[in-house]
Amino acid sequence: MKSKTLTRGRKLMAGTGFAALVATLFIGQSALLNTAMAQCGLIAPHFEVDGQWPKPLPNRWALGSVTGISVDADNHVWIVQSGTTAGVPPVLEFDQAGNLQRHWGGPGQGYDWPDSPDGIYIDYKGNVWIGGNGPNDSQILKFTRDGQLVAQLGKKGAHAANSNDQAGFGRVGKIYVDPQANEAYVADGYLNKRVAVIDADSGKIKRLWGAYGNKPSDASLPAYDVSAPPAQQFRNVLCAKMSNDRTVYVCDRAGNRLQLFAADGTFIREEFYDKTTKNTGSVWDIALSSGPQQPFIYMADGTNENVKLVNRRSLRVYTEFGNEGRQPGQFTGLNSIATDAKGNIYTAEAGGKRIQRFLNKGMGPVFARYQGVPPVSHSDQQIAYACGF
Repeated sequence: MKSKTLTRGRKLMAGTGFAALVATLFIGQSALLNTAMAQCGLIAPHFEVDGQWPKPLPNRWALGSVTGISVDADNHVWIVQSGTTAGVPPVLEFDQAGNLQRHWGGPGQGYDWPDSPDGIYIDYKGNVWIGGNGPNDSQILKFTRDGQLVAQLGKKGAHAANSNDQAGFGRVGKIYVDPQANEAYVADGYLNKRVAVIDADSGKIKRLWGAYGNKPSDASLPAYDVSAPPAQQFRNVLCAKMSNDRTVYVCDRAGNRLQLFAADGTFIREEFYDKTTKNTGSVWDIALSSGPQQPFIYMADGTNENVKLVNRRSLRVYTEFGNEGRQPGQFTGLNSIATDAKGNIYTAEAGGKRIQRFLNKGMGPVFARYQGVPPVSHSDQQIAYACGF
């Protein structure tokens, strides 16, 4: 339950060490973090909503259904959207101040724009990758930052024959490009039930796998049942992202699980989240926290409408924030999530038709699984935390 309290730290609050724990905890200050962990309990980043980001769009533009969000090497934020009013481009780029920098996209000569674009990713070369999950979307598009077509992989309406077909795709979710191997990890999972790894230049499929590293299968699965053994195939694959240590994290949204793999598709482990969630499931998208060790996974849950802060080593949820609604810090159709080099979180809402930025205010103890709605930020200063704050 969201009201469940982590009591381990509270029992130590009254001790003589309480006053010594009143300190500003910055990310990377290991001595302070270790002291707080020992005497307070769990330690996690704390966030506030940046109510001034982004700035209003020009030309009275309004966002449509925002389904994809990504942060590039310059810490610029890119989104892809659909269902906008006439004249509003599907692809928008914002700088850190929230100013609109670029805008382009939509149907054009030489490529098939998705009926329902789902994800966007800016790779290490500056290329912009876009997938689509519409009924006829079986293509991946690759553009320059200025919207010039680089390549189209697959053909609209020509779905892969099955999840083992290496000649096409089937309603693609999110995409991630590994700069070390120049490979793109494709969550080919709205129609197909697989992760497909392709050469990022040629687009040729190099390998693919299903749940647990099994050979993918399109056999119908029974309705999700929390008491039944886990399905041996993915229900739908919506994200496949790699950490700095080259672990691949795969979102099986309707299966309420995150599966971990080596880069070659070897299964490592899995974990379930809000396991009783039915229908659209709980694991919609993930982003990894900043820094070389990437200690946290930020998980977007568009059914329960929250962001879960997951310890990357234990895969345990430390805390979560947000609930359903349209006020700052609430979500409606939380579809995609990203982080920047400063540790801030960006969220994209398909139903809410907006994006939000959550400012990382530093590390501090948390005692409740559910934090509620984050406060609106009034300052970029770090917060002073104490046990029981």
